[in-house]
Amino acid sequence: MQMQSKLCLVGMALVATAAIAGGNPKFLRAPSASLGSPKVIVKWTEVGLGNPGTDISYEAKATAAARYQCVNRGNNCPAASNKEDVLADVSVGGTFDVDKNGRISESLIIPAPESTLVCPGNQRVGVVSVVFTNIKLTDVTNNISSPTNPSSLSYNGPECP
Repeated sequence: MQMQSKLCLVGMALVATAAIAGGNPKFLRAPSASLGSPKVIVKWTEVGLGNPGTDISYEAKATAAARYQCVNRGNNCPAASNKEDVLADVSVGGTFDVDKNGRISESLIIPAPESTLVCPGNQRVGVVSVVFTNIKLTDVTNNISSPTNPSSLSYNGPECP
């Protein structure tokens, strides 16, 4: 009779471990967003993801309004005031492995939208400002989304007159 009780306890422990390890994915807290001029770094921890080595796909996205200008190699403003405003939805994806505890702690970097501004001579395109709004992270594999904290960020650099 003791052998049956032990087997029953072992079986219940295995079922409980499986229930804890997977089947209830959720973000530990809201993913964080921070500025990495001029991009956004989204960091998160998601738990309840199941077996180690399982691949989980994510997408970090935002709406971004950016202003670009031409600057010379010394980062000075040329006589011409070539500028461009860009409004676009930007996103980046990544796939990560679940660790031995059924969790993923990772980060993704959302870039500023691309500029089509063409600068003359020895000038290059410089970023004046970028405003990221509606920053959000989605676990695409489990269809779970969360806005980041904060969900909006702004980068401001020097602007030519």
